[in-house]
Amino acid sequence: MKRTLQLFAATAVALATTGGVQAQEEPTKACFIYVGPIGDFGWTYQHHQGLLQVEEELGDAVETAYLESVPEGADAERAIERFARSGCDIIFTTSFGYMDATNRVAGRFPDVKFEHATGYKREHPNVATYNSRFYEGRYIQGVIAAKVSEAGVAGYIASFPIPEVVMGINAFILGAQSIDPDFQVKVVWANTWFDPGKEADAAKALVDQGVDIITQHTDSTAPMQVAAERGIKAFGQASDMIEFGPETQLTAIVDDWGPYYVERVKAVREGTWEQVDIWAGLKEGHVVMAPYTNMPDDVKALAEETEEKIRSGEFHPFTGPINRQDGTQWLAEGEVTDDATLLGMNFYVEGVDDQLPN
Repeated sequence: MKRTLQLFAATAVALATTGGVQAQEEPTKACFIYVGPIGDFGWTYQHHQGLLQVEEELGDAVETAYLESVPEGADAERAIERFARSGCDIIFTTSFGYMDATNRVAGRFPDVKFEHATGYKREHPNVATYNSRFYEGRYIQGVIAAKVSEAGVAGYIASFPIPEVVMGINAFILGAQSIDPDFQVKVVWANTWFDPGKEADAAKALVDQGVDIITQHTDSTAPMQVAAERGIKAFGQASDMIEFGPETQLTAIVDDWGPYYVERVKAVREGTWEQVDIWAGLKEGHVVMAPYTNMPDDVKALAEETEEKIRSGEFHPFTGPINRQDGTQWLAEGEVTDDATLLGMNFYVEGVDDQLPN
């Protein structure tokens, strides 16, 4: 049944529960913790679309709840524990910074299933992790950027220096350098997942430095809107942001979480849930490229060709030769990195115009 939003004082966020009219005595309760608002039209918005797909496909068999704009840290642990105490059967914690809090709470509630997005710690048998190979889409974006940029320099608005973000920056520059070996990427660290004002300021600063392509690993549409105002091209993040840059967006990486969420909630309901560590990409449909727009036909064709090569496994974005930022060799000709290195990536490849923050 629909329930009204309630104030969650400990985290100053809203608790909402939704679902259809109860047809079974005990519907499965699936709960979601979000780092941003569901209206960010980016990361959190796309996770919430997954929740809505769970409701649509499971109907009366499921009850859902969510907390939005939950800060990473102590607030997250309180929010997760509140859900665990409230009768949630499965809790999805959807930001990297929730990792330790998720595992701490899981240890206290062994009968509840926990799923952590983008993390790597599974300290208890009731904790699973899931992630997407966003770097595959970043590489395609880099190819497009180098083909359409006149300046030969793109601006990249980054959130936090965690492996997932660094990996994306590196994949982007490698894609661009496959077209133009001299292509550069200027990085600005916003140190936030969602702050439209800071993201907009970062985009303006990059444009003022002469970049003519903007991409981002932050969650609002502000960079896309700045690019539209300044008359340059941009890439959307996490969801299709074409509405905010109809003549600006080239494509976007769309995170399609819905099928995974449906599968995992069904598993809890059927008693078949098991601990997993999932890292899926284009092949599995976890990463989807938004339509290729606002580019010449030959660039679109190249993007589609690159996408298919990655999807089929014919090509891996991190294939040597690749040098580190200081010019020393990282991967030799034809050598492909392993997943463990990617998941711990804490260095730039050659061509990135920035130093990682301490």
